[in-house]
Amino acid sequence: MNKKLAAALSGGAVLVLVLSGCSDEGDKVNDWAKTFCDQAQPQIQKRANANQLIISTAADSKPEAIKAADSKAFQDIADADRALAKAVESAGVPPVDNGEKVQQDAIKELNATATAYDGLKKQVDALDTSNQQKFADGLKVVSDNLAKIQNMDQDAVAKLQAGELGQAMAKQPGCQTPKASVPPSASPKAGAPATGSAAPSAKPADKPADKPSDKSSATAKSEE
Repeated sequence: MNKKLAAALSGGAVLVLVLSGCSDEGDKVNDWAKTFCDQAQPQIQKRANANQLIISTAADSKPEAIKAADSKAFQDIADADRALAKAVESAGVPPVDNGEKVQQDAIKELNATATAYDGLKKQVDALDTSNQQKFADGLKVVSDNLAKIQNMDQDAVAKLQAGELGQAMAKQPGCQTPKASVPPSASPKAGAPATGSAAPSAKPADKPADKPSDKSSATAKSEE
């Protein structure tokens, strides 16, 4: 599978706010959470599907297939992040301390990560699939650049899921972990390791999944 990219994406926040614990929240906080989560749900699903698409691309797939899967995944994540930024904006200022700052920071960071994923898509689209080694080298650069933008995602999610606002969103169906799906053609081949949902269960104090240490599928294949 596209191991290094998949690991990095799994470590990145997907705006899936499944938090432990809950408390009584004011109606205004709950109303804001419902407004946001109802709009966010399709984008959370899109992001999970994009992650799963990369995970499900078999390690022995041709470079053209890996390139196509990664390009689509990065485009979908970029589109989802922009839409999530709009959802935060349209939900209005959250009724919490420093609500306006929380909102504006999240919008800014989500738009920034969308731009970063646009850049990754362009890098993937420029990869040379006619030469196995060049493709492997190029994919490694993409993987390294992907790892660099993960903190941008984490910061945006941390601001939204902090304190009572995050607890209120955790109770909303629209902000629950989705079940990722990918087209049948992208499913793992027989014998490939099974994968779970693309979305992590994030908690305010949790750090993202371990940074990828394994090689990308293309790199691993080229070294066989």
